[in-house]
Amino acid sequence: MEPDAMARDKGKAGEAWEYAVQVTEERPGSLLLALKGRLSLEHSQALNQELQQVWTRGRVDQVLVNLKWVEYLDSAGALILLNLSNQARERGVVFKLAEVPPRVQEILDLMDPEALTRPTLRPAPQAPGLWAQMTQGVMNVARDLVELLIFVGDLVFALGRAALHPRRVRWEEVLVTMKRAGLDGVPILGLMSLLLGMVIAFMSALQLKQLGATIYVASLVGIAMVKELGPILTAILVAGRSGSAFAAEIGTMKVNEEVDALLVMGFDPMGFLAVPKVLAAAVVVPVLTVYATFAGILGGLFIGVTLLDLTAYTFVNEVRGVMKLFDISTSLIKAVVFGVVVAGIGCQRGFTVTGGAEGVGLKTTSAVVASLFLIIIIDAAFAIVLHYIR
Repeated sequence: MEPDAMARDKGKAGEAWEYAVQVTEERPGSLLLALKGRLSLEHSQALNQELQQVWTRGRVDQVLVNLKWVEYLDSAGALILLNLSNQARERGVVFKLAEVPPRVQEILDLMDPEALTRPTLRPAPQAPGLWAQMTQGVMNVARDLVELLIFVGDLVFALGRAALHPRRVRWEEVLVTMKRAGLDGVPILGLMSLLLGMVIAFMSALQLKQLGATIYVASLVGIAMVKELGPILTAILVAGRSGSAFAAEIGTMKVNEEVDALLVMGFDPMGFLAVPKVLAAAVVVPVLTVYATFAGILGGLFIGVTLLDLTAYTFVNEVRGVMKLFDISTSLIKAVVFGVVVAGIGCQRGFTVTGGAEGVGLKTTSAVVASLFLIIIIDAAFAIVLHYIR
């Protein structure tokens, strides 16, 4: 077989060939593969597909590969030949290389066939079973709880120190955080509360109208907004806007080693970063709760006046009748607790960030989820305790 004949066997029309493959059947079951040109990574996919067609030619007992006219061979080409040899061995076919040039033999000698088939020292990870996943989940929750308790201890200590030495508190940062967490969230909170009050009034009126008791729509809206929906809606909004921002801010500082720089300069990161945010949230959330409560009652008033034939005086007087100082005070206390929890969780998640930008994103999401979970748990605890102490 001449090289020119192989060159005509494989190539692009009008272009110089890169590699050539010619298969000759010397006798039944015995194949001769003549390779020529460049067996490189650039052509590895096409070359491998063409060599795989050898096993579609029916019964094969012996494969002889002639490498006399191979001009260039890299590790990818050598791996293709080694893979073809392994396939022949699995099929019980005799595989041989013939007329191997010295430069090609040097590349082939670098390949270790046993190393390719030898199992790795570190086994491939396997998907954990159900019991392993449950155990890991319990361990993660326990570890998270321990970290949270440690953070709570450090935060309480930092707040106590701030109470003893108020001049050390970064009050400028407190005011800035109050603006970001409070004033900037007023428009969206007002709109949400207004629409929520309208929805509660409208849906309750559909049922109470059948009993001729539409006057109690005002009582229902007032009680719902003061005791439950006002604090919860405000806490959820602050958790989504400010809690996530706290986690992202501190997490980014942790990734950029700015928290470590504070330690080197002699600052306490807890007092420097977390205390201003917690104090700002403790002040802002109750104020926003009062605002959200009034907005929700105003939405109910709008539905009562426009759709239920109630006068504004009647609606407001009915709301005042069901309002009690105990309900208002406990609502504000609940709002303070929500504010401290949301800010604390955001800061705690920020301090535990590891890795890069992905870690910041994961902890930011975790801060929001954990805050919402604790808000519901704390609200349920308040409901049970207030039920028995009234």
